[in-house]
Amino acid sequence: MQPAPSPANDFDAWRQLQRRLQQRGERRLVLLLGERSRALDWLKALLPGLTQEPGVWTGPEADNPSDKLLPLAPRHARQWLGRELSVLVWDGWHGNPPDGLAALSGTLQAGGLLFWLMPSLDQWSGFDDPDYARTGLETLAEHPFAARMASILAADQSVIRIDTADPSSTPLPLLAEPDNGFTVGATSDQQDLIERLVQFGLGRRRRPMVITADRGRGKSAALGLAAAALLQRGRRQILVSAPSRDNVDTLFRHAREALGEDLLAASDACLQTRAGACLRFVTIRELLAEKPESEVVLVDEAAAIPAPLLKQVLLGWPRVVFSSTIHGYEGAGRGFAIRFRQILNRETPHWQLMTLTAPVRWSVSDPLEPLVSRLYLLAADNRASVSVSVSPDDVIIEPFVPRNADDRQLSDAFGLLVDAHYRTTPGDLRQWMDAPSARSWRARVGNVTVGILWGAVEGGLAPELAEQVTMGQRRIRGHLLPQSLASHSGFPEAASQGCLRVVRIAVPDAARRCGVGRRLVAAASEAAREEGLDTVGTSFGGSPALLAFWRACGLRLVRLGLNQEATSGEYPVQMMSGLSEAGARLVGQLRARQAEHWLALLPLAWPALEPGLLAALDDDLPANERLNDHDRRDLRSFGHGHRGFLLSLPVLRKTSRVSGVAAWLQAQGDAALWTAAVLQQRNWPTLQADGLCLGQRDGEERLRAMIRELLQKGPEL
Repeated sequence: MQPAPSPANDFDAWRQLQRRLQQRGERRLVLLLGERSRALDWLKALLPGLTQEPGVWTGPEADNPSDKLLPLAPRHARQWLGRELSVLVWDGWHGNPPDGLAALSGTLQAGGLLFWLMPSLDQWSGFDDPDYARTGLETLAEHPFAARMASILAADQSVIRIDTADPSSTPLPLLAEPDNGFTVGATSDQQDLIERLVQFGLGRRRRPMVITADRGRGKSAALGLAAAALLQRGRRQILVSAPSRDNVDTLFRHAREALGEDLLAASDACLQTRAGACLRFVTIRELLAEKPESEVVLVDEAAAIPAPLLKQVLLGWPRVVFSSTIHGYEGAGRGFAIRFRQILNRETPHWQLMTLTAPVRWSVSDPLEPLVSRLYLLAADNRASVSVSVSPDDVIIEPFVPRNADDRQLSDAFGLLVDAHYRTTPGDLRQWMDAPSARSWRARVGNVTVGILWGAVEGGLAPELAEQVTMGQRRIRGHLLPQSLASHSGFPEAASQGCLRVVRIAVPDAARRCGVGRRLVAAASEAAREEGLDTVGTSFGGSPALLAFWRACGLRLVRLGLNQEATSGEYPVQMMSGLSEAGARLVGQLRARQAEHWLALLPLAWPALEPGLLAALDDDLPANERLNDHDRRDLRSFGHGHRGFLLSLPVLRKTSRVSGVAAWLQAQGDAALWTAAVLQQRNWPTLQADGLCLGQRDGEERLRAMIRELLQKGPEL
């Protein structure tokens, strides 16, 4: 094999390119296409002549082309959010997780180069990407997601494409010197944000602020500069939180520099001034567990933190700032803002919204940001979410194949998923486009998408394998709902039967209450029935609104998960409907089994579940209890006499599971008290602290009144 031509003679050209990019405030993608070993040899010769600190290498540590590059596994890419790079060398031969590459590209500063080692572009569609193995896509002959990326990269004039067989054949771009050189400095909207933050931190309580921006807009720097100003103007304790300490490096660096001589002591997690004021980092869990006093709390990268935890922070401190990236890989900031707005409107209606648009770390002419955004649809938007009039008669429901859609259609559909779901990421786009198990339908008005359903065919495992899954001896990638039901509910049929799981469903506000979601589910169910599948099901973070929607679609509760989801802080609710005779029988068995275990599990597994949701779940399960004469006598003694609450608790719990009672209880004013006291068995001090009663005497009397009303006006017992 001939050695790769040395780039030694091109040092001056590459140095000049880096300098000119720095002057223009731009960055570039350099594709090293062809044999990996030749690409590494070429890099080893070139990199010593370039500015490469700080820099990162994502391949095997033994193959690092420069001792100045820090090795970083792609799965740890998020650790670099909030930091900056001069050079990124991405070894695509060892895997291309979309979330990682998108995240690291946003850390490149002006003048930065992103070297991407890959086969030639015409081989991308069939390239056996090692990262596919963790998603169940490794056996596919073709990858539409990669083919789409190759097409975009081949057409983009800003991309420097190096053929490793002949690197000198690619001339470097000749960039004009700008009239005014680019410098990293505060933009006008960033400066305005800093001033607003200082006013906020010194101002009135209970007026929280939400800051949204794309990456590179300087929101973390603005938070750090504002925090320093607040400490200098008299605030004593400012707390900072984020998904990890690494996320706030930029914030602390700018605060440290701004404090200057006022700084007495500094560590990775705390800055202390000579006046005794402190800026300190704490994790969200520590913040909520310890509840330290603080005049101001700053929460950065808030979209990656479960909404229930954010609500606790919102209500726990007088002045709270939530900052989030709008698009991309930390979580869907737009979806976060949409959902969190409902909590803000209800709890703190005087909240404020600030948005940064102008980039700080690079110029508006930078081509890398729009390129990465297009590759991974980071800025995908839905036209119906902005402005469209929807009439039910105009809505057309049809199958949708993402791999066959043009970019406008794909952005329209994916934008809906980004807005509607908490952490829709570029990795989801790859799965949606590539997975052969994917089945999708869209609702449209004209050419505008007003609803999207993404489903996946799961189950259908061989009986022996299904039995092993049920016993916990095997776990098969790509069968979330069947495996969960088989292993947790104990029915091998759940894994052996074919199921269409609804992975995502999204409808914009403009099309809500027009029946679009129900029609999408109906179309998917009918197609699944024609395909010979046995059930249609879904798994989601429980909320009363979602539960009501899926019940309206004909699905019923088959399982409530025992552990809260890390992303949403909610318990997974699994619902299902039978399509075949065998499927209907399985759904009935799953529901009966859940109902049998319900009362025993409630106080142990779900003691803190919101009572309204728990009551709705209780109502959805089949009633499986009948009262005898002794039970009815005990109820009368509790309601009309002085029989104690603890002595009556067994029959009160049993009464909840009598036909018609759960629905009747939901309509009562003290339904939440009943659910918390009787089903969850919370103690009286907790019930009082939660505002459900004034104490034990008050709580017991209100429960007695409910029983009197039930005996007189409720369903037959």
